[in-house]
Amino acid sequence: MKIEGRIFIGMTVFCFIMAAIYWWWTAYDSTTEPVGVASLILSGGLLGIIGSYLYFIARRIDPRPEDRSDADISDGAGDLGFFSPGSYWPLGIAMSASVTAYALAFRQWWLVVVGVGLIVTTVSGLLFEYYVGQRKALR
Repeated sequence: MKIEGRIFIGMTVFCFIMAAIYWWWTAYDSTTEPVGVASLILSGGLLGIIGSYLYFIARRIDPRPEDRSDADISDGAGDLGFFSPGSYWPLGIAMSASVTAYALAFRQWWLVVVGVGLIVTTVSGLLFEYYVGQRKALR
């Protein structure tokens, strides 16, 4: 994760440098536009949060094959995790998000509340799809 952290930190530095250049460029123009500077600063801040998080996590875990210079291609082979092949929960999440988006577009606040409730329900369903809990041995 060090590589990803360095990429995001590099993009952070780029956004801050571009914000300074953009501010300098538009400060002497008759039509100043502060939104570009603000968006570049906020983008740099958000990228900095992600980069520092990835760099912090990289110090706590063992180095991955991508982080080691002496690693072979075969070191990265194997399972990456379990992904459900036939889950319908992502479809439910997408439909719940579309209900919420339409409700926001038409300013139907009661439907926004219903849509957020549906999103929470479907995300919980996806999260606990294969959870069996403590009673697995009893079945």
